[in-house]
Amino acid sequence: MARPTARRGRDLLIATASALTFFATISGCVAMATEDAGTGTPGAGSSGDDGGKGRPGASSPGPGGAGSTPPPARVSAEISHESETPGKTVNLTIDDGPEPGWTVKVLDLLKKYDAKATFCIIGSRAREYPDLVKKVVAAGHRLCDHSTDHNTAMDKRPESYQERQVLDARTMIEEAAGPGARVYYYRAPGGAFTPYSREVAASHGMRPLGWSVDTHDWRNPGVDHIVDAVKKGMKDGPVVLFHDGGGNRGQTVAALERLLPWFKEEGYAFAYPKA
Repeated sequence: MARPTARRGRDLLIATASALTFFATISGCVAMATEDAGTGTPGAGSSGDDGGKGRPGASSPGPGGAGSTPPPARVSAEISHESETPGKTVNLTIDDGPEPGWTVKVLDLLKKYDAKATFCIIGSRAREYPDLVKKVVAAGHRLCDHSTDHNTAMDKRPESYQERQVLDARTMIEEAAGPGARVYYYRAPGGAFTPYSREVAASHGMRPLGWSVDTHDWRNPGVDHIVDAVKKGMKDGPVVLFHDGGGNRGQTVAALERLLPWFKEEGYAFAYPKA
């Protein structure tokens, strides 16, 4: 009697072990399928990975929400002072707008002389006057990020502040411009670039943009002074700095009325800075 009982006990143990192995195999398959689907795995569609927050170029939540527009491919972080088009060219850049009245007057002149320009837009102004940003884009001109608040001392501020100024402005400009609009450049207010802010901009597809000719038109030095500064300064490079914002820009408009036909007479082609 003892021998059959022992055999039955061994058979029961074997059956139990087989069942446990079967259920463990099924559970493992379910877990693998769950991981393959990207649920519960940080970095594979879950919220468990911070995506590199805090590194230069990492997406920063802006006014439109984190990741609202995927960044274009990285560009050079070197400050651009040249034209993307070979030959005798001029790159008109218009800063500190948009500004009601003046931006439209500048756009009208550019249209009259079939001229291209790059508008370096302050993010807070873009949010305030989105219709003007849309007019710039509709006219075929390029957009440039000119920071959120135009703080000319931002190079003295922490890197986190610099990053917000660059990336929040980009979001504001894109939202104002409408779907599909691209911000090609970043120009630091007053030229207050830092290696960090240039890297943030470049990693989000915005080439840091300098200038070759400073007209000082924001000081309202007189129309003749602005015109002479441009004519004498073109030997230094093609990127010319004007303003449509920051105050009364009547002198700038009057100077452009004289300079735009002069550029054509002198054989300059209107082009964009190298992105």
